[in-house]
Amino acid sequence: MRITNRVHRPSSVLGLALAGAAVAAVLTGCSIKEASCGGGEYPVMTVGSTGSACVSNGEEPPEGYVRYPEGKVPEQVGDKWDTYWSTHTIDKNGKIIEVAEGE
Repeated sequence: MRITNRVHRPSSVLGLALAGAAVAAVLTGCSIKEASCGGGEYPVMTVGSTGSACVSNGEEPPEGYVRYPEGKVPEQVGDKWDTYWSTHTIDKNGKIIEVAEGE
């Protein structure tokens, strides 16, 4: 007569599930995106240049910085608007302009 132990260990099942999820993420090209700003902050850009910073919600941008135009705010590093604003800025009159190369 043969007796087998059929007790499943939750930790090993969880470990296998996590390993499977990690492999699936790597194989599907899934990556973790970096947010432009942390929680409780919003991004602002420098006037006349491509620099940016993060400002606490409820605070106004510091001198020399402006809010991004509505609907054109970068949310993650490398997203559509982050890429766009690497070659564009807002001038002192509030107009969107292309930045000369090297500025």
